[in-house]
Amino acid sequence: MKKTIKSIGRHIFLAALAFVWLIPIFWLIVTTFSTQKGINTNHFFPEHWTLANYHQLFFETDAAANFPAWFKNSMIIGVCCCIISSMFVIMTAYAFSCIRFKGRKQLMSFSLILGMFPGVLSMIAMYFVLKLMGLTDSIVGLIIVYSGASGLGYLILKGFFDTIPTSLHEAAKLEGASEATIFAKIVVPLSKPMIVYTVINSFLNPWMDFMMARLMIKSKDAADWTMAIGLFNLLQRALVNQYFAIFCCGGLMVAVPISILFIVMQKFYVEGVTGGAVKG
Repeated sequence: MKKTIKSIGRHIFLAALAFVWLIPIFWLIVTTFSTQKGINTNHFFPEHWTLANYHQLFFETDAAANFPAWFKNSMIIGVCCCIISSMFVIMTAYAFSCIRFKGRKQLMSFSLILGMFPGVLSMIAMYFVLKLMGLTDSIVGLIIVYSGASGLGYLILKGFFDTIPTSLHEAAKLEGASEATIFAKIVVPLSKPMIVYTVINSFLNPWMDFMMARLMIKSKDAADWTMAIGLFNLLQRALVNQYFAIFCCGGLMVAVPISILFIVMQKFYVEGVTGGAVKG
């Protein structure tokens, strides 16, 4: 009886927390259907409902709001960084886990120490380096910044690679397989959950980042911005009263691809996290 009461109490407490956590999200969703363009604190639900905000978001772009261009820029950056970063992480993890070479342990220790420093410390230096190369205010510059140090995040994937029996590598080498063949036909198929986890993280980091994008992109043309910069700009005092509902629509659209990605990849994502934590 006591266990049942405790279980009910825990569920009620968790339900209350979930309700409080979901209120801002639900308010953002209903605000997207409001006819009032600015912030409305007098009513939780809109007095009049409309789909005009979504139409304006996608089809009525102007100098302040150009969501299709923001979405395109962020998608290009996210997809390119996803491919490049995933390749860097996978190759680095495989080299440290499966290949023995001189200075391996020292290089691993150095990379771990380097990864402990917050990335914000190097933001100004990276900005001036890319400015000298003429890569600020460009998608290419952001891709380089997001992908450059991604190999330092190899540790979790390396822990998973370490669990693959060395007998498989030795048997493959006896059959005449090269390192590339072993990697492609043995290691990768056995590591799909962790590779999916790596791919998801490699996409989410640039997709949701604001600080580096804000530092790198100085253009006044809204078509050059990412979604984070563009949506943040709509919250300026001069614009918020005309674009807050549009901001809510944009925020909801940003979350939709991420939600779909997590729903589709949820099984692999959970397996990857738990697999790397337990097996590593």
